[in-house]
Amino acid sequence: MTMQKSGHSLPLAKVVAELEKLLNHAAVSDWPQALNGLQVENSGRIHRIGAAVDACEATLAQAAARKIDFLLVHHGLFWSGLQPVAGPAYRKLKLAIDADMAIFSSHLPLDCHSKFGNNALLAKALGFRKPEPFFFEKGSFIGLKSRFAMDRGVLQKKLAALVGGPVKLIEGGPERTQTVGIASGGAGGDLSRAAAEGVDTFITGEGPHWAYTAAEELGVNLIFAGHYATETFGVKALAAHLSRKYRLPWEFIDHPTGL
Repeated sequence: MTMQKSGHSLPLAKVVAELEKLLNHAAVSDWPQALNGLQVENSGRIHRIGAAVDACEATLAQAAARKIDFLLVHHGLFWSGLQPVAGPAYRKLKLAIDADMAIFSSHLPLDCHSKFGNNALLAKALGFRKPEPFFFEKGSFIGLKSRFAMDRGVLQKKLAALVGGPVKLIEGGPERTQTVGIASGGAGGDLSRAAAEGVDTFITGEGPHWAYTAAEELGVNLIFAGHYATETFGVKALAAHLSRKYRLPWEFIDHPTGL
């Protein structure tokens, strides 16, 4: 069924200004390719909000079919860096422009946000009490850690229920956790940094092959809950916030990678 745009609309500039203030992009460093903020503008008004992890061709096609004209993503259009507007790059831009769809991206600023961040929401869902800043990256602590005593197998199952998919546990540390850290996405290659910050169990999305033996040698439990799966929380929460504040419909465009 073809979706119809809502009769109620809002100026694009107003929503962008709200997000820039809320996420504090100017103060949070990131990789240059993240290009946080408005990446593609539309003709100026928003009727329907979409949230997605990746601004990929499949996601943009789904959003266009649903008449979404403001798409909020975690990974934006430009992760491959400067390139000709040809092939997939051309098709993605054409999809957005033909659908009059604005695209707004927030990477590390959304990871580390105290209310809408991927890590804050995952920590809250797990039941962290008094979480502390953790995992220093690009001038900011982007993750959280907490004293958290639980059988590691129980923690694995709890995580699997939260992310709705398989969770890989590498049993390098104690059977019963004491201090658990979370950094969503692809932080498995930085296990030594997590261990140096005092955790015996590290939850992230994914990592390289050698992270397995690193976990054994460092004496740290390493839990991979999925790069995609751990980064659905923030865009959903932020889109829901905008929907409540501005009385606009929103939906999540799901395109899981399994990674």
